[in-house]
Amino acid sequence: MKINSLVSTTMLAATTLTSASLHSARAAGAGENGAEISSLKRQLHLLEQRLDKLQQGSAPRANTSKVEAKPQTKAALSSSNGRRNVAAPPATVGALVSMPNNRPTICTDDGENCVGITGRVHWDVGGYDYHPNTAATSPERLNSGENVRRARIGLAGKFFDDWNFALVYDFGGSSDGFGGAAAGSLPGGGLSGLENAYLSYTGLKPFGGKMAIEGGIMDIPWTIDEATSSNDITFMERSSAQVIAVNVAAGDFRSTFGTRWWNDSFWAGGYVTGPTTGSIHSASSVTPAGATEQFGAVARVAGQLISGNNYSLHLGANAEWLVQPSRNLVTNAQTVSFSDRPELRIDPTALISTGAIANASGAQVYGAEAAASYGSLYFQGEYYWYNVDRSASTGLPPIGAPSLHFQGGYAQASYVLTGETRTYNASTGSYNGINPADPFSMRSGGWGAWEVAGRVSTIDLNDGLATAAGVAGGRQTVYTAALNWYINGNLRLMLDYLHGDVARQQSPTSTADRGATFDAVAMRTQLAF
Repeated sequence: MKINSLVSTTMLAATTLTSASLHSARAAGAGENGAEISSLKRQLHLLEQRLDKLQQGSAPRANTSKVEAKPQTKAALSSSNGRRNVAAPPATVGALVSMPNNRPTICTDDGENCVGITGRVHWDVGGYDYHPNTAATSPERLNSGENVRRARIGLAGKFFDDWNFALVYDFGGSSDGFGGAAAGSLPGGGLSGLENAYLSYTGLKPFGGKMAIEGGIMDIPWTIDEATSSNDITFMERSSAQVIAVNVAAGDFRSTFGTRWWNDSFWAGGYVTGPTTGSIHSASSVTPAGATEQFGAVARVAGQLISGNNYSLHLGANAEWLVQPSRNLVTNAQTVSFSDRPELRIDPTALISTGAIANASGAQVYGAEAAASYGSLYFQGEYYWYNVDRSASTGLPPIGAPSLHFQGGYAQASYVLTGETRTYNASTGSYNGINPADPFSMRSGGWGAWEVAGRVSTIDLNDGLATAAGVAGGRQTVYTAALNWYINGNLRLMLDYLHGDVARQQSPTSTADRGATFDAVAMRTQLAF
């Protein structure tokens, strides 16, 4: 623009100058020398040629400046990043938000990385009609009321598709135990805490199946009832025989490392295990007493021998070893104990208990499991044999006492009145819960799913009666009837009626009756996602 203006100005000035010169020549007269006029014409012609060249060259230079503007700008932008010719940054990976089974979940758009919020609340309300056999029975009564059995919240997900994780804390157990570390304290209550904190790798697929290598704090899928989520179990509590079995070296809140392999019809797994969360880890504490950490292992094989569109048959076997029980580093005592509450957690008191079995060098549990489904009808049962080895390694009595042997099991059946069935979960070797086909809704008229169930369980913790080295832990039999209403995939109401009979004597050598009978009714409100 400046060049064009300069050319125009110059041409105007030259024209003016030429006109003025010609006017001066005329004014001087006709006799003047014509050579001067010719000289002025030649100067004007040369000036016009130069101006034409200048005007013709101005356009290309203006266009060149526009073409070069882009590379100059790009170079300037590149230099602002500290280097030239920098590639453009990759596009940001998108995220997808979903609600599978009402669980808030965020995944990358390729589905290989996910994190979701998981939680459950099991709130129990109920009461006992408890009848001690004699004045010597202990306890003399059980407390009715309520208990927040479970109140868990945490994260679960995966990354790079093959790595799975969970971090879950349990705030429940308000009446499960007395808390603290004093003698006689029961697990739960103030000791509730970290329930899951594990990492699992599932990228291996040997022998035509899938494999998981996992470790941390987790609920080990040992026994079919333990492999079934507490959100999906038929009754409010698992049987005493099963609870006592898994508490030896498996169960919830357990530190572990191991592997499992499965395909559509077979499951096998093994884990080494340590203490549960909340256990004492100090080697020098006096109050509470320091203790060594226990060490154990579990193994299980199971599978569906027969399966069809509306029927299946599942069989399995399992074993558990407490290789090294925890040792009290103040008293030098090494003990194990078996006990459980009467298949309800409203009152934390155990009615059957071996007490601390002294001089225990190890323990083993062997079990068999079976389950079958036929349409909406479902059966399940397990039986266990418990052994406790005693030695003279600590020098404490009883010296050279024989091993102890206990046993127990349960059988249960359920029927879904609305026609739903329990599907098989191959990754845990167990059955899933009921998912209502028509969730309850006042708008659509759905009524959810309804299930009736019954169970009989027994556990015998007596051995060596009438001998000083024996144990009189008692024998308990409980009959349970249940009505479950699955409102939708996240809500369930459970109503259980229990009748129990506890036969127990004062000591291995005293036959004084310490037994009792009880009836109980309890209801659970369950929310899970």
